[in-house]
Amino acid sequence: MIEFLTEPWSHVFMQRAFLVVLMSGVVCGVIGTHVALRGMAFIGDAVAHAVFPGIAIAFVLKTSLVLGGIVAGLITALAVAVFSQNRRLKEDTVIGVFFAGAFGLGIVIMSTAPGYGGSLESFLFGSVLGIGNADVVTVAIGGAVLLLSTAALHKEFVTVGLDRETARSVGLPIFWLDLAMYAMVTVSIVISIQAVGNILVLALLITPAACARLLTDRIGVMMVIAPVIGAVSGLTGLYLSYAFNLAAGGLIVLTATAVFIACWVFAPRHGLLSRRTSRAHATKAVAVSVQP
Repeated sequence: MIEFLTEPWSHVFMQRAFLVVLMSGVVCGVIGTHVALRGMAFIGDAVAHAVFPGIAIAFVLKTSLVLGGIVAGLITALAVAVFSQNRRLKEDTVIGVFFAGAFGLGIVIMSTAPGYGGSLESFLFGSVLGIGNADVVTVAIGGAVLLLSTAALHKEFVTVGLDRETARSVGLPIFWLDLAMYAMVTVSIVISIQAVGNILVLALLITPAACARLLTDRIGVMMVIAPVIGAVSGLTGLYLSYAFNLAAGGLIVLTATAVFIACWVFAPRHGLLSRRTSRAHATKAVAVSVQP
């Protein structure tokens, strides 16, 4: 058992992978809590497509994929925030238009680069074992900025998430807060794409937050539980990948999904078993009360 836990750390590439997965799990858990509370799961999937052209351009120019993705995602998020001000169009419609278009642009750009097929596969399914030192530093800096920004804007995000009209009536800048949320989701997804890939990154953003939502009614506690679940799922999936020589990104997501299923069944107050027990007790109490 000790050897299973320590052996992967003897490899430098695994050390980098563990660091990135740990940081990605924590950051996505924190940001994902706000995404889940605001019912913005679609935005996570859409942003994962929006960052593609920036990553493609960075790949062609042989520069940082993380920075390229962040720039593309922020530009697209700004476009969505601006065009969504037209009340004839719903926000999800504008998101669908711009993010699908961005993904299409990314495919066209990527197709011009040598090694197109292999690079596209790495983007779609992740390449956490091939992460370099520069990427680890970029993820660390991006993650730290995100966590500090979330702490600074926490009250405002919660207010907007619970009641947008009340937030608007008290003078909160809804447009700028929405733009900040889009930007933060963008950065969190970009720094996680190398770990689990474009297709699976939504799970790292949403699943830990969904688990936390089942386990507690307090937002502050959710902000602690979600990143813990994200980090533990990432580390566990990476260990399993090393032990059984299977895809790291898929195992990370499957681990998080297994935790969600366990929470859905066994959560103390909102789990399936707890609800059934509560209904059974309520039925028994009613039956006793109506007896002559």
